[in-house]
Amino acid sequence: MSVPVWLWLATIAGLLVLLAIDLFIVDRKPHEVTIGEAGRWVAFYIAVAVAFGLGIWFWAGGTPAGEFFAGYITEYSLSVDNLFIFLIIMTTFKVPAIHQHKVLLIGILMALVMRGIFIAVGAAVIAQFSWVFYLFGAFLIYTGYKLAFTNHDDEEEEYKENAATRIVRRIYPVADRYHDGKSFVKIDGKRFVTPMFIVIVAIGTTDLLFALDSIPAIFGLTKEPFLVFSANAFALMGLRQLYFLLGGLLNKLVYLSIGLSVILGFIGVKLILEALHTNSLPFLNGGEPLHVPTVGIGLSLSVIVGVLLITTVASLIKVKRHPEAAKHVGAPEADPVK
Repeated sequence: MSVPVWLWLATIAGLLVLLAIDLFIVDRKPHEVTIGEAGRWVAFYIAVAVAFGLGIWFWAGGTPAGEFFAGYITEYSLSVDNLFIFLIIMTTFKVPAIHQHKVLLIGILMALVMRGIFIAVGAAVIAQFSWVFYLFGAFLIYTGYKLAFTNHDDEEEEYKENAATRIVRRIYPVADRYHDGKSFVKIDGKRFVTPMFIVIVAIGTTDLLFALDSIPAIFGLTKEPFLVFSANAFALMGLRQLYFLLGGLLNKLVYLSIGLSVILGFIGVKLILEALHTNSLPFLNGGEPLHVPTVGIGLSLSVIVGVLLITTVASLIKVKRHPEAAKHVGAPEADPVK
């Protein structure tokens, strides 16, 4: 798939327009996002992503379009799991409801820029060293195993600040309370960062950590950097509104981690099979490709959608029959300044 420069520029410009619309319409007046408002915006972002995928189908054919949709659905589903951590962060820092959308908007914009850098580096590495798919595949299988067997029912789960937020605290003094939606304030002539800024850094950098498994996963579905970037971008663009739409439903997705682990493991196996099929490692089969079956994008898309549907339905049935099975999502309230 040959992607002209103008298409890259047009896609980035379109994403910037969407961000501007979100910023000037939704955040023009800080308010608590309602379920109805969130639902309309989620439907809008999904419709835009579908239209983009259909445009790829018309312009480049069914295979690239299928790769985009498979990547988009995978990234979106992995992002849903991230919402648990976002909710814990919001609760820990006691972010006012009227400012939560702004925190997510700026934090995810940071994540989009950093993911773009990750994708560019990953594409360059893949172009030079095809054997890296062995590493990607093994990593995804390990991540899927770890995700499936991690205890997600620990009610004492708390957010622990990462290196980025600790560095910010060491460099700048932090104000003892929120100052509306401001990230910086002057108090007695001295410049402070607010808890709002700390939360934005926490959201943005935490999402970057999640990219360590989501980026290899989507490279397992398509090797085209344009599709990798656009699928990530559209998944992140709709993530903010999904946070408010799902709300209490997050508690009910008790089997989500198991479903995601199956998807990651499946893509990991797919990557290893493709690496074997195009093998060039001299110590493996004399550097010659192995005749192993590979997984097409049609089967990949079917498995991803099927696993997510089964996971969601099974989760809702489980919680309906056993309400006590619902997850505890959140964290004990803490001083946002610490």
